[in-house]
Amino acid sequence: MIVESEIYDDQNAVVLWTMHPWERDARLMKEALVKGPQAYAVIIEVASTRSSEQLLGARRAYHSLFDHSIEEDVAYHINDSCRKNPIEDEEVVRILTTRSKPHLKAIFKHYKEINGKNIDEDLDDELSLDETMQCLCTPQTYFSKVLGAAFQNDADEHAKEALTRVIVTRADDDMKEIKEEYQKKYGVSLSKKIEDAVNGNYKDFLLTLIARGE
Repeated sequence: MIVESEIYDDQNAVVLWTMHPWERDARLMKEALVKGPQAYAVIIEVASTRSSEQLLGARRAYHSLFDHSIEEDVAYHINDSCRKNPIEDEEVVRILTTRSKPHLKAIFKHYKEINGKNIDEDLDDELSLDETMQCLCTPQTYFSKVLGAAFQNDADEHAKEALTRVIVTRADDDMKEIKEEYQKKYGVSLSKKIEDAVNGNYKDFLLTLIARGE
């Protein structure tokens, strides 16, 4: 089974769900910073998939909760190699950090038209940058992969925790698209996978969330 403590997972999912989204994102980012590099993808998720208004709200909530800005804590917790991806073409990093999401998407579209492939296909050695591109351009693909990893028999605790995080944070946004992508990628519906891998109230709660918006 995917979970060892159904009661804990159920309570954690409910607590996350009842939080205001801005507070939830702030706490998820703080937790990721405390856990270290294996959890930094959570920060990428938040930064890449939230709207400008949502990000502003999360930043304000973070400062209110922890008496520091998220930028200050990122600078403190993440070493230079993580803070700035060590790629030869630093212009790519500059563009990522100074352009709006619509502008970035237009850049990526133009890149594909010129080169015949997505820009993330040229970034295989830069995992964080690759994840950022996928979150920005095709979040449903990114999240379906994260969910797929959570169901692996050898999944670590961080991968398993992503099941709750993704379903709770995306339930009212793009869960329909994520479910479609999951079905296409793995040949089984997300609801069926949850039915098979999860038990108890935790299972029922996850199934209720992924059914929202149908």
